Amino acid sequence: MVLAAGRSTRMGRDKALLRRRGRPWWRRQRDLLRTAGAGELILSARPDQRWALRAGGFAAIVRDPVLNGGPLAGIVAALEAAAHDRVAVLAIDLPNLPARWLAELAASASENRGVVGRRGRIFEPLAAVYPRKMLPLARAALNRGDRALQPLLHAAVTAGLLRVRRITTAEAPWFLNLNTPEAGRS
Repeated sequence: MVLAAGRSTRMGRDKALLRRRGRPWWRRQRDLLRTAGAGELILSARPDQRWALRAGGFAAIVRDPVLNGGPLAGIVAALEAAAHDRVAVLAIDLPNLPARWLAELAASASENRGVVGRRGRIFEPLAAVYPRKMLPLARAALNRGDRALQPLLHAAVTAGLLRVRRITTAEAPWFLNLNTPEAGRS
């Protein structure tokens, strides 16, 4: 699932439409998921993102189940809509992430257990593989208004729903979020 429903307020314009090497970020992320072996491609977008209706190659466009639910709402929507037992989630603003990262996570995940990267004590929730079995835990957090992903992922690891994959120092630049106009220039 390409997570592109954010408001891009710090960037000042829709990050999904920014270009890198001539391609819009949404297309780059879609193709990365395909290269990583995704069997079904889902796009998380807002209703006002008209470009999403023309974005080809997706089996479905999902909408957040609650307004201002942040990335958690997109993850819940993808887990609800997915036809498979696992969902690889990739944020629109991680253009440095290689396909091999998600392919490795997907290969080490199982029907009942996903995989999330972690640097030190901080999880990287927006380039992870989640099991559908995590849906009740994620939905409950969203319904309580707990939109922070770090406590949710900690609970999922404790419950045996996620395995942790350590992010090395060499891999850390892959997770640089590009959120400002200066960072988005390419």
